[in-house]
Amino acid sequence: MDASEYDNIARLEARHWWYRGMATISLILLAEGVSRTAPGLQLLDAGCGAGGMLTRLASFGKPVGIDFHPLALAHAARATNSPLARASVQGLPFAPRSFDVVTSFDVLYHRAVPDDDAALREFVRVLRPGGWLLVRVPALEPLRGAHDTVVHTRHRYSARELRSKLQAAGFLPRRVTYANTLLALPVLLRRTLQTITGAHETTDVELPPPALNRLLEFVLTLEAQWLARFDLPVGVSLFALARRP
Repeated sequence: MDASEYDNIARLEARHWWYRGMATISLILLAEGVSRTAPGLQLLDAGCGAGGMLTRLASFGKPVGIDFHPLALAHAARATNSPLARASVQGLPFAPRSFDVVTSFDVLYHRAVPDDDAALREFVRVLRPGGWLLVRVPALEPLRGAHDTVVHTRHRYSARELRSKLQAAGFLPRRVTYANTLLALPVLLRRTLQTITGAHETTDVELPPPALNRLLEFVLTLEAQWLARFDLPVGVSLFALARRP
């Protein structure tokens, strides 16, 4: 990811509709497997970025964050008191069975993670038996656009592919569902137009006008309520909740 993206994320993560809406969906899905009342849960946010999710994950227990980019860790250190370490998801610096929960939000897709299967095996290794994994990745190659170049996207995933990778690593998938569904068509049209015109994009991380920001967050909040009970068949993002046997 371009270094400037970490600055944008750190500046806007608490206010931007996409980050707020994705966080709402993430926590609803995680709560399906993980109780907020279980004392002393150990959580790992594998690829914590600027640290915004670490503060939210604290409602489930004691989160630890890792990231490979020093700038991401510098921002995370200002955003949270959680322990942090510089590491790759392909080689986690933790003993086997160290965590009850592992989360990884928009990490496995990245060019800096050439072997996502190795990363998933690492997640299995550091989880305790019965532990939970929540993963989010960009969905569907036809939705690839100029923004993927900025954030160094290696791959966009289908639900079938992600489920297969989880099973091969040793996980038992409980939910694999798309999200950001209502906005998928506008995103597809925008990115198709960018491809046709050759338009370049510097970043998607820009704060829209307040009314639009609230509206877009409301759309994702509606999806979160749906996802509390049902899956979605297509979307810009893809979530998977899985358990280590």
